[in-house]
Amino acid sequence: MRSQIISLTTGSRETVFDITPQCADFAREQGEDGLLHVFVPHATAGVAIIELGAGSDDDLLAALGDVLPADDRWRHAHGSRGHGRSHVMPALVPPYASIPVLGGRMALGTWQSIAIVDLNVDNSERQVRLSFLSD
Repeated sequence: MRSQIISLTTGSRETVFDITPQCADFAREQGEDGLLHVFVPHATAGVAIIELGAGSDDDLLAALGDVLPADDRWRHAHGSRGHGRSHVMPALVPPYASIPVLGGRMALGTWQSIAIVDLNVDNSERQVRLSFLSD
């Protein structure tokens, strides 16, 4: 298995952060068939395969806001208001995804992208582990 860590800054507000280019570069470097595994080792972030740029990313954040409101109901209550919801979010948007790779190219659908979903406005520095299992 080959592995690489990428670092990114997601910003100071809730975000759906596109990492498709970094994933595509890593898959291309492998140059063969296999499986790309994307993992975010944080308790408050997830990985989504979703269409980006056509409003779906905003829709996802709105849906998560409806299901996980940023209010004072959360028992995990340090940090900014509603921070506890960030710790629940990875149960809905898991911290990992696996993508088939054929000839060094990710086999994503036409409109699919790979994104980090981050509701935690208290920590914008993230790492993502990309791992490749060859055929």
